[in-house]
Amino acid sequence: MPNSPHIHNGSSTNRIMIDVMIALIPAFAASVIFFGPEALLLTAVVITASIAFDWGFRLIIKKDTRSIIDPAVVLTALIFALGIPTHTPLWLAVMAAGVAIIMVKHIAKRIFGGIFRSTLNPALIGHMAVTFFAVYTIYYPVAMGWMGGVDAVTAATPLRAAIEGYALPTTLELFLGTHGGTIGETSILALLIGGGYLVWRRVISLVIPLTFIGTTILTLTIAGQDPLFHLLSGALVFVAIFMATDYVTSPTTLKGKIIFGIGCGVITALMRLYGWSTEGVSIALIAMNFATPLIEKFTLPRRAEE
Repeated sequence: MPNSPHIHNGSSTNRIMIDVMIALIPAFAASVIFFGPEALLLTAVVITASIAFDWGFRLIIKKDTRSIIDPAVVLTALIFALGIPTHTPLWLAVMAAGVAIIMVKHIAKRIFGGIFRSTLNPALIGHMAVTFFAVYTIYYPVAMGWMGGVDAVTAATPLRAAIEGYALPTTLELFLGTHGGTIGETSILALLIGGGYLVWRRVISLVIPLTFIGTTILTLTIAGQDPLFHLLSGALVFVAIFMATDYVTSPTTLKGKIIFGIGCGVITALMRLYGWSTEGVSIALIAMNFATPLIEKFTLPRRAEE
């Protein structure tokens, strides 16, 4: 049986990956505007390292070495790069890329197979590898600071600023992305443009993003939080559109997608309210990725007894 995804809508897998890369262009362009050449350099290093790790591992195991560049690896590297801050040391970014490509894409999925084939998202695990070094993920570059020589690592993200009592960005600043954050998460406008392109191209449906975001906001609203602030802050929109909709690690049925999105939303809200992480979306997505096989088991149509 060929590798996932097993979903066919008239487009090849490569065409789908190209569409996702195109959809990420607005967020990447915004990152270069807000965070300067460092965003471009970090992204280039991550993609180059990921390609090298992938081809090198395939060379070692003497398998599939005819093509040096795998589009799936480039897409994984791009999503991973957009999920980390520009002041991430290059050595750490390269190490995390190695974890994502070698440990997850190849060893966990190809060698062990089984549950690891359909539950681990390489870009997400790479991001978690960076956040393990918390010193680099508490304070973030100042948006547009590269133009005026402002210290690159002095701004708290909006979510952390709310906890620590700092002045918060305005709603417009949150929407446009002119505040501290990771490379690709800050501009909600850019993410919505990319998401709209994917919906138009029928690469993704809105079921998971809407249930994920909607459940998060509803739960936080019930808890007395500002729903608009939480909607526009952090990686919620980025993860809901570009990572939670991954064909391989998310359910395939409508009912399964709804359960998956609700689960992601509830866990994210609880993490933002009571967890050790101000963000919560990565932990929520990993938890629900592991729940996907169980969700599929109970939501896939059963064959009628012959």
